[in-house]
Amino acid sequence: MKQCAIALGSNLGDSLQTLENALTSLHQIRGIKVLKTSSWYQTQPVGPPQPDYLNGCAILEVQQTPEELLSLLQEVELQFGRVRNEKWGARTLDLDIILYEDKILNTPSLTIPHPHFTQRAFVLVPLAEIAGDWIEPHSQQTIAHLVKNVDCSGVQINDKK
Repeated sequence: MKQCAIALGSNLGDSLQTLENALTSLHQIRGIKVLKTSSWYQTQPVGPPQPDYLNGCAILEVQQTPEELLSLLQEVELQFGRVRNEKWGARTLDLDIILYEDKILNTPSLTIPHPHFTQRAFVLVPLAEIAGDWIEPHSQQTIAHLVKNVDCSGVQINDKK
């Protein structure tokens, strides 16, 4: 079993319910165990004009390879109505592999660590909440240290249940 960190996001439909249900769906997949989940954060969108997002992170224990896990995450996105119309566009569900152990991978279909996550407060804030001591393999810095280097003003904890 390997540990990985994923980011979850949604800004269409009932985002809170979608994110909670997506975690349940992931936990029900053979070979995936959800170990920790962050709080949900309301965040400002990156890209074209669109509603704010709800974002969070989870630590998973998985039997799958990174490529197999990516395929499963994309299947879960489809279950929740994900349509890929435009880059950085609004979406019902977005699931991204952020870290997979200390692996560095760069293939046509998958890059680990996730590109640019070290500049994205909407990933770093929830990830630091649950895995602050995880070391990012390129910089060799902890997530807790990396989050100090980004503007977190657009990331607010979501207190609506």
